[in-house]
Amino acid sequence: MNPSKDLLTSRIRVARALAHQEPDRVPVDFWATGEVKRVLKRHLGFETEEELLNYLDVDFRVLSGPVCHRPPAPEAGEGISTDIWGVQRKTVTFGNGDHQGSYQELARSPLEAMESVEAIDRYTGWPSPDWWDYNSLAEDCRRVGDKCVVFVGDRMDRTAQLKPAMYLRGVEQIMLDMALNPEIVDGIVEHITEYYLEYNRRVFEAARGGIDIFMMGDDFGTQTGPMMSVEMWERFFEKGFRQYIALAHSYGMKVMHHTCGSVRPLIPKFIDAGLDILQSLQPRAANMDLGELKKEFGADLCFHGSMDIQETMPRGVPDDIRAEVCQRMRVGKPGGGFIICTAHNIQPDTPVENILALFDAYKEYAAYE
Repeated sequence: MNPSKDLLTSRIRVARALAHQEPDRVPVDFWATGEVKRVLKRHLGFETEEELLNYLDVDFRVLSGPVCHRPPAPEAGEGISTDIWGVQRKTVTFGNGDHQGSYQELARSPLEAMESVEAIDRYTGWPSPDWWDYNSLAEDCRRVGDKCVVFVGDRMDRTAQLKPAMYLRGVEQIMLDMALNPEIVDGIVEHITEYYLEYNRRVFEAARGGIDIFMMGDDFGTQTGPMMSVEMWERFFEKGFRQYIALAHSYGMKVMHHTCGSVRPLIPKFIDAGLDILQSLQPRAANMDLGELKKEFGADLCFHGSMDIQETMPRGVPDDIRAEVCQRMRVGKPGGGFIICTAHNIQPDTPVENILALFDAYKEYAAYE
């Protein structure tokens, strides 16, 4: 290792990588479900998540956001919760033992039956930025120390456009609306972006410069290609995408966008809008090979992710994982601009030995010469 690159803090390491420079090593992130984190902590004898992150040498710390004090939601039934949009969700469990997990299944979309923009506007369930207490954010950032602070929000209400529209209107209906009822989509998206722009402005003000990376997340891709044409993305989502990025940039932050699936045709639009980091890089999705993306877009965009959680992590053996890490580092490291991580949350069906092998391989291959 180059002695001039020794002893970098996580914050400096990440900043250099995002400036398309080669730091001491590739920055490391950790994405996993809550169930996986609990199993790992028990296996390693840790009480807290911070102990686990330090053990794994993770460079990032997540700022979930302010505390919500919204008015109580109406009773929705046993096992049903209501999110900030008025969308009802049911907790569904799967698996058993250490491989048990859960997710929130959509139970009711409150805007599904509405037939006009006027009805959308009259909906009383739109969230308010006033519901949140932002006072602790600066201290929350300060406690992170020299790690890189990423503001992600809660997973179910992360800054987005399409995802909350899907929850509010229903997945099939919002996709039909884009073709048949574009004014309905415009009305819903306008409410969503208006809320997030003001909510995030207040978060950024309260954090007082403590946030390094702002992350938003909209799944624009499927396993085989984008969920919509480039023209349709431009029509409905480019404006809000640009507004979110411009706001974060005005506070000195880098911006990371999470999207699952195959989105290669959209990447030039992301770059033109000012995106700094593309997150996920689902390797088994079509046309999302890290080496090809780095070659085509690496001068203008940084990449986060690329480790396969669909096959290699749950079904491979440690040698498979080590080989995949070696390949990702070989194509991702040159010139900086790369953060190694799984392409999404490590799932409960992943053996502990595979997770530990992943981080051992990171340590083996991450250093720059």
